[in-house]
Amino acid sequence: MTNYTRFIYEMKRKVSNFSKKITKKLSKPKSKFITQMIYGFLNSQSVLLSEISRALKEDILLKKTIERLSRNLENFDEQEDLIGKYINELKPHVNDNTVFCCDKSDLVKPHSYELELLDRVRDGSTGETEKGYDTFEIAALTENKELPIEIYSRIYSSLEKGFKSRNIEALNGLDFVEKHFGKKGIYALDRGYDANMYYEYFTKGNKDFVIRATKKRNVIYKGKSVNIEKVAAFYKGKYAYHYKNKKNKERHLKFSYAPIKLPALKDKKLTLVIIRGLGKKPMLLISNLKPDAKKLTLAILKAYIRRWKIEEYFRFKKQKFNSENFRVRSIKRIRNLDLILSITIGFLALFSDKKRKTKLRIIVKKVSERIYNLPDFDYYALADGIKEILSKSYTGIATFLKSYYKKRRSQKILRLSLPL
Repeated sequence: MTNYTRFIYEMKRKVSNFSKKITKKLSKPKSKFITQMIYGFLNSQSVLLSEISRALKEDILLKKTIERLSRNLENFDEQEDLIGKYINELKPHVNDNTVFCCDKSDLVKPHSYELELLDRVRDGSTGETEKGYDTFEIAALTENKELPIEIYSRIYSSLEKGFKSRNIEALNGLDFVEKHFGKKGIYALDRGYDANMYYEYFTKGNKDFVIRATKKRNVIYKGKSVNIEKVAAFYKGKYAYHYKNKKNKERHLKFSYAPIKLPALKDKKLTLVIIRGLGKKPMLLISNLKPDAKKLTLAILKAYIRRWKIEEYFRFKKQKFNSENFRVRSIKRIRNLDLILSITIGFLALFSDKKRKTKLRIIVKKVSERIYNLPDFDYYALADGIKEILSKSYTGIATFLKSYYKKRRSQKILRLSLPL
């Protein structure tokens, strides 16, 4: 029988300690607010303030809790301090082999009318234009974490004052990564970013990149401008690779490399990577990594063969927390809500250590398997296991914080009072 009392305490302690690290520079009320939001997200799996408030189980009217959380979302202005401390928690896990996967998405609100700066966006799931907001996100695939880690998330509207373009929003996100992680890592972008401005951005900035090319792309091959698919036809696959996909089925791939240049960047040597075995047509990648560089193979494996993990991450954020169902109206509240949710999912990723199999982590997996019959220890299993444990608690995080820090203060005073 699972000792829920002990693991409830351990999970609350983990949430509290994580929150304390990322809110060091914040005032006590705002630090408490961030802790409660993270705990509320984990316990409710919802972005609705009413559900988060219920998860906090405060001994006051639910309406009062909702109003307080809404007010704090509007008054929270310390985003840079919070993000800076959060990024510090991620830095030890980021190295030259980390792959930063970039993704443009959307938050669709077709039935909303009173949201601030509500824009017209293309719904990625239907292809139709709907009311909503565009988003640009970057998640990292690291060597010692099983799950992608949220690095950057930005919700924006073309109606906002000072808005320039969607490309500028993407470049701002890429600049953010360089600001905090320097030249480390490899940037992986999908076909939507197969544009000259991105190749110029990465080559001028001396950043490693892999961009999936479109079939319309022309490249310079052996001194001539040729369609990229014609170049790919010359390469049938020099290197073989075998792996298991997310359904645990054996897949056989073949790789080839070709030296190319781009018509817009004739002085830059690039590499065309041709991958066969993922579909009827070969996958075509353009990179500034050299063909003999181990990092190129790592980028291919992590960013494209294992890209389902990134796609699952973005789907998880939308579906598990129903992130499109937010009811706050101001753009500031919406962004702060998204920021704290992203940090919460980052907490889940940091919990998924490949090397350290803690007893709490093992119990979370077992609870998830027993309750939800989820065999893989992915985001869904992890989130559901934690929710199941926290749901057994009769109190929220506030009661825990009072007793936990009171106990720690008394222990500190006791140590100081002991004779040397």
